[in-house]
Amino acid sequence: MKEISFRTDVLPLKDELFRLALRITLNRADAEDIVQETMLKVWNRRDSWDELESIEAYCLAICRNMALDKMKRADSQQASLDDDEGHHDHEDRSWSANPEEMAVQRDRVEQVKRLLDQLPEKQRTCMQLRDMEGKAYKEIAQVMGITEQQVKVNIFRARQTIKEKFQQLEQHGL
Repeated sequence: MKEISFRTDVLPLKDELFRLALRITLNRADAEDIVQETMLKVWNRRDSWDELESIEAYCLAICRNMALDKMKRADSQQASLDDDEGHHDHEDRSWSANPEEMAVQRDRVEQVKRLLDQLPEKQRTCMQLRDMEGKAYKEIAQVMGITEQQVKVNIFRARQTIKEKFQQLEQHGL
């Protein structure tokens, strides 16, 4: 077993933990608090690090559970990204387009974000960890406490739902 160091193995995960917490809570301040609480909890349990297969999966699982607990306590499953819009000033300008194309692209991205937020929590988290964080199915299964097959099913269903709803929006403008 590799010896785990808080500085080199845990601290570098803070951005990844933040993105996970933000995706669940949809609130920057809550996500920051959750990351701090996660780091404290991981530090306080440093005696059991030797027994871990993956410190990353351990940290992500704690962060996910804390974010879900916070959401349950707040009793606000249907939060929106409106509270967070002011913090997305980093648009992708890597392709040159006219202003109309850029506006259409921004609208599509916002539609997909709203559709993603409407997914059941398991599907949303699986999809985020796989498609946005690049995690392997095995890692996602460890983080979420489900089988790899369940991870694959959740991701498939999430993608299908978003695809179908996005196509409906594009065709009918609903």
